[in-house]
Amino acid sequence: MNKQTIQDLFDVTGKVALITGATGGFGKAAASALAAAGAQVVITGRTLSKLEECARQTGAKACLAGEPTKEVDVARVVQAAVDAFAGIDILITAAGVNKPGAIYEQSADEWQMIMDANVKGTYLFCKETGKAMIARAKGGKMILVGSVRGLLGLSRYTGYCPSKAAVHLLAKTLGCEFGPHKINVNCIAPAVFRTELTQWIYDDPAVHKTFLGRVPIGRLGEPEDFIGTVIFLSSRASDWMTGSIVYVDGGYTAG
Repeated sequence: MNKQTIQDLFDVTGKVALITGATGGFGKAAASALAAAGAQVVITGRTLSKLEECARQTGAKACLAGEPTKEVDVARVVQAAVDAFAGIDILITAAGVNKPGAIYEQSADEWQMIMDANVKGTYLFCKETGKAMIARAKGGKMILVGSVRGLLGLSRYTGYCPSKAAVHLLAKTLGCEFGPHKINVNCIAPAVFRTELTQWIYDDPAVHKTFLGRVPIGRLGEPEDFIGTVIFLSSRASDWMTGSIVYVDGGYTAG
């Protein structure tokens, strides 16, 4: 196998990638990486002005605003991407929220908000993008963003941990369902990466030290640590891989 063949395996030039939660740490890293690799990136989120700034920073080709937990908005965003670019090759669901709190202090509405943002939004984008990919009959790649917290519980994370566990099992379920259509569905499960959601961990020396003690590699993650796996799961290199949970965690789940 020659060098060109290896490079071709990871080539995403011209592929159309729809990324949810693109203004967050993971979504922005994925958008920048795929755009730099030659993909046509479409980003979506709630606020158009933030998306437009993100597009300037990442090289995304289009911004489509919409509420990711409303089926009519998701259907509109997916159809607009299909109409503008003649299809979608890659979906990355990077939208998500967390609001830590003891279960006896957290309202049911707060818990439901986390579940809706992390699970329902992912489900809706997979549903609508899956329909478009099946209709196009050219296969595709779906990358769901989970978390090590989909495997490991944590005190005060009674909304977040179950929501990410649901995302993991959704990837496995859709891997089975979409496999016959040549649509690969996999999940990246990161540990602590620097994002708006986790900046408090980096800012608090005591908390930072506690988290660092569980990471064999000896540091917490940066958004750039995420992108190698994104390119792999977006390309032909991962064609015989579906329903997998890939832990990008510095060894956090290793022991």
